[in-house]
Amino acid sequence: MTQTTAAPAPAYRDLHRLMSLMTGDEKHGPAATSTLDALWVLYDRVLRVSPQTVDAPDRDRFLLSKGHGPMAYYAVLAAHGFFDEELLAGFGSYESPLGHHPDRLLVPGAEIGSGSLGHGLPLAVGTALGLRAQGLTGPRVWVLTGDAELDEGSNHEAIAYAAPAGLDRLHTVVIDNASASYGRPGGIADRFGTAGWSVASVDGRDHAELYAAFTAPHPGQPRAVVARVAPKR
Repeated sequence: MTQTTAAPAPAYRDLHRLMSLMTGDEKHGPAATSTLDALWVLYDRVLRVSPQTVDAPDRDRFLLSKGHGPMAYYAVLAAHGFFDEELLAGFGSYESPLGHHPDRLLVPGAEIGSGSLGHGLPLAVGTALGLRAQGLTGPRVWVLTGDAELDEGSNHEAIAYAAPAGLDRLHTVVIDNASASYGRPGGIADRFGTAGWSVASVDGRDHAELYAAFTAPHPGQPRAVVARVAPKR
């Protein structure tokens, strides 16, 4: 009888080793590590997508709008088997598919090419609308953006549109690492709340808080989770 050994389950403790494989001057370390915990909880416990279902019509869609410093994103994808971890050592090199900004045509599992500020949330709105137009009511759309990225006007148009359009399959995770130049009256959560979104504000390093916020019911409303973090250096 031939016996096979199952691949070990991915573990959070592996991420720092995986991230250490990526070197270079353009890695934007603090920006990357500020997203690490939210990305891990999403891919490990929330998103309905896997290496085997990256093209399945009913998969969840995850859009990384915060495309600067995608080291954490690449580490999480590698940990979950979307590509071999050996690719990480070539991060940012000419021959590597893992660029300083993710490319959806090169990175397995990436839904969009990102890095230009302000694009991800409008694209997520369009994705949610497109899925609804196709009658695909099961897939959820998630987008991760940064606090400073919300200074871009295209995001505010998307925020204002999503709730009246009834896009309750849309979820936004805002990584608030206090990098924005300008504050907002009432804070980031209030900006979404006044536009009709269901909102939670959590500790962006606390996996239990993140999971609870990501999975809380929000019937009839898009969902925004503001994850407050102090970047690891």
